[in-house]
Amino acid sequence: METKKSWLRKDLDALRLRWDMLTLYQRVEQLVAHVLSVVISIIVLVSLRQLIGAVISLLVSDALNPLDHAVYQTIFGMVMTLLIAMEFKHSITRVMARRDHIVQVKTVLLVALLAIARRVIILDPASAPAQIAALAFCARSAGERVLGDAAA
Repeated sequence: METKKSWLRKDLDALRLRWDMLTLYQRVEQLVAHVLSVVISIIVLVSLRQLIGAVISLLVSDALNPLDHAVYQTIFGMVMTLLIAMEFKHSITRVMARRDHIVQVKTVLLVALLAIARRVIILDPASAPAQIAALAFCARSAGERVLGDAAA
C-alpha cells in the first residue's frame, strides 16, 4: 500500500516537472489553489469539530429530537455547510491536479444549488412567501443550467 508521504512526494515531483512549462498566470493559479485548499481544509476541520460538539451536547442534554424543527435546522444546516465546503475543496483540487484549467461554471452552479438547499433546510416555516419564491426561482435557474449542460 502506498504511503501518504510517497503520494505527496509524487504529487510535488509532478508539479516541479510541469512548473517550467506553466505560464505566469498558471503558476499564480496553482499557488492560489494550494493556499485556498489549505484554508478550506482548516474550515472543514473546524466546522466538523463544531458539528460533533453540537451533536454531543444535544445528546447529553437529551435535546436531540430530529422532529423538532429548530434542532433539525441547526444540525442539518451545519452538515450542509460542511458539504458545501468539501465541494469547494474538491473543485479546487481539480484545478491543482490540472484536470481543469479553471474552476468550471457547472461546479460553481452545483455549489450554489447546495447553498440554496441549505437555505431551504434552515428556512423558518413562517418565512415570507416572496423569500420562498425567490429561493425556488434561484434553484430552478441554476438547476436548468446544470442539467442543460449535463444533457448536452
